[in-house]
Amino acid sequence: MHKKTGYTVNEATKKLEHYCAYQDRCHKEVVAKLKGMGMIPIAIDTIMGHLITNRFLNEERFAKSYARGKFQIKKWGKNRIVRELKARDISRFNIQTALKEISDSDYFETFDHLAIKKADQIKETNPLKARKKLVDYLLYRGWESQMVYEKAAELYPF
Repeated sequence: MHKKTGYTVNEATKKLEHYCAYQDRCHKEVVAKLKGMGMIPIAIDTIMGHLITNRFLNEERFAKSYARGKFQIKKWGKNRIVRELKARDISRFNIQTALKEISDSDYFETFDHLAIKKADQIKETNPLKARKKLVDYLLYRGWESQMVYEKAAELYPF
């Protein structure tokens, strides 16, 4: 099966309605998809307007579901979530709104659980190297450095 080139505005609109209905998308993803379909700028603007007006596309909804999903499923910290949302050109306001989806109690509980679980998996006998591995792992996942260093000191005291 070959990929179709040259869509009418109506065909592209229907295709993008399905694309957005399947999963929340950010504007950047949808514009990239339309460009990949060979749509011209005026058609992209028309289709984007339609998708926003008819609530197929909503950046606030996208940001909230993205933040919830990455926190609950991938156990990402707020720094990583913010970085990824910024990379998708989400506004500061929508990023702040999205972070409110994560309760403080869930946040700290998840962090504790993740740190302890990872510390149990680290086979390093040198406490300095083990501490570094834990710190690197948690920072990469976007947890705040102060929390990470305090937890590492607690789990690997000298």
